[in-house]
Order: sequence, then C-alpha cells, then structure tokens
Amino acid sequence: MNTNYWMLNLGILFTLVLAGCSNSGTTQAGGTGEAITREAAAYPSDILPFMDKWKILLGDGTSVNDLVGYEKENFFYVEKEGDTDWVVYKTPNSGVTSRTSSNTRTELGEKKHWVPEEGGKLTGTLKVQHVSTSGDARVAASYSVVVGQIHSDEGHENEPLKIFYKKFPGHSKGSVFWNYEINTEGDNSGRWDYSTAVWGDDMSVVGTAPNTPPSEPTDGIALGEEFSYEINVYKGMMYLTFESEGHETKRFTKNLLESEFGPETELPQQIKSLYASIGRDGRERAEAYTGEVQYFKQGAYNQTNGKKPEDNLVWSTGANVYEGDIEKQYANGSYTEVWFREASVGSGTPVAAE
Repeated sequence: MNTNYWMLNLGILFTLVLAGCSNSGTTQAGGTGEAITREAAAYPSDILPFMDKWKILLGDGTSVNDLVGYEKENFFYVEKEGDTDWVVYKTPNSGVTSRTSSNTRTELGEKKHWVPEEGGKLTGTLKVQHVSTSGDARVAASYSVVVGQIHSDEGHENEPLKIFYKKFPGHSKGSVFWNYEINTEGDNSGRWDYSTAVWGDDMSVVGTAPNTPPSEPTDGIALGEEFSYEINVYKGMMYLTFESEGHETKRFTKNLLESEFGPETELPQQIKSLYASIGRDGRERAEAYTGEVQYFKQGAYNQTNGKKPEDNLVWSTGANVYEGDIEKQYANGSYTEVWFREASVGSGTPVAAE
C-alpha cells in the first residue's frame, strides 16, 4: 500500500479527533466529582461574567467557591429563550441549606464584604418563572422567593434588605416587595421585618384560611414578567430602584446608620398585626447597622418550607415537601425558579439630588 495514502488518512483521522474535542465540554457536578460531558454551551459565568466575585450554595447543599465554568443540572444552569440567554437558579421547598436558615436556596454569596459606610451596589434583571404551588395562605412567607438581599456577617447576622416576589395560587399576578429586618437591640428573639410594597402588596397581606388567599393585587407582576432592581449603598444610605415595562418606576431610601425603629419608638401597626401571633416585639439599636460587615446575595432563596404553620404564622408555610425528595418536589410544583439575564456588582455610587 502506498505510504503516502496511509499518512493522508492518519492525518484526516487526527484532525477529526481534534475537532471532536474542541466541540465538546466537560463540567464538574458540584460536590460529587462526577464529570458531565455535553456539547459546548454557555455556562452561567459566560452570561453573567461577574461570577468570579461570588460563591454559591445550591438547594441540595452543594457549596462551590469557583463559579467560572461551573454549572449544575436542575439547580444552576443556562436556558436559551429566543435570542436571550438566562441564568437559572432553581431550588426545592426542602433540601439542605445554611446554618442560619431553614429555607433552601440556590443563591450567590458575595466574596467581598463591606460596611454600610463604605457601601456597594448590586443590580439584577430577572423574571420569576415558578414559586411553590403549595403552602398555607395565612402564612406571610408562603409562595414567595427572595431574589436579592444584603446579609450581615456579624452580630445577629440579620438582613437589612430582602427583595421578595410572591404569588398566591389562583392569582394571575404576584407582588414584589422589600423587607428591612431590624438589627435588634439586645436579644435577637424579638426581631421582625418591616415590609414595603413595590408592585402589588407588602408581605403582611395574607389569606383568611389555609386555602383562602386575599384579593389579587393591583399593578402586580406575573410569573415570567421581567423586572429589574438596583441596590446602591453609599455612605450608609441605601437607595433602591425598581423598574418594569408597563409599571411605574419605584424608588426608596433607607438609612442604615440611624434607626427609625429604635428603643423609644412606637411599634409599627404592621408589626403588631403580623408578628403578634409569635410574640416578636423587639426594637432596633439606635445605630442600626453602623460599622457592621455586610455582603450581597442574589438568586433564588426559597421562603416556602414544610414547617408547621401553627408554630409560626409568619415563616412556617406548611408546604408539601415529599420527605425532602427533590425529584418529587420538582415534579409536583414544590420549588422555586428564577431567571436572570443581566446582573452586576461593585462599589456604591453617589446619588444625584432630585
């Protein structure tokens, strides 16, 4: 046989092998060591290139510090819708979570920490695709997910900001609202969140019976409807901006250095009504979160769980959790799913006077 013939065919074979390798990718399934091989596609870090600034905790308890080139099926991955790539954060009602919470999450945690006097900025453009379809309508946290927050890393480790989306079963529109958790004076057992509506209702609007929701919110946000937020903390002031096509842009300002809920203040009526059943009537320290280390979080922090509502009518939602079986929860609507197409994190910036 002609030697040149063999050399030509070997060269073609070698080229095909190289081409095959270059068109496939391998990703590591978090915490398992299992390699997932698939055709080349975008990772979340390709869509949101700030992933090097974050770590993540997934709804099955997987914790990952290096998110560049990382994904995990059914929890943290990319979906393409038309010409738009979205980063998906998905988590069940029951799984494995952090030491300070009983709620599951597939949620980023900022690596950089800062104090309110220094500040920082977080933005996100997203849509909520699903919230739990089971729960107790009397419980404030039922059917809701937190899509962005500021979390303290010392003291009581409370949360000066949580941005929620909530939709009751049977409603076509849900609500977007934000909560401020007091940095409690003394013992933290009396802590509570003050809730402010963005579109729709605040957290205190609940049903009259386990399966009886309140009236549908006006100017609400539907599942799959896009909205965006900006959290800008600058010199101790928190500036919030919310935008959505077809809805009024909303702006809020909150001082993180001086409390409006201090030891000498009257307890807000919202707190008297919502938290009376669980006996939380604390006050905030006068200096609020002054000098306390904070960090941003973003993704899907599920607020629905399987705990008994009789024990806590604010946070124990009584949802179906199928003994923690994640596959069954996903198959029966017991999960939350949030898609982001844009997001950024960085330093706080001055706000122009209006």
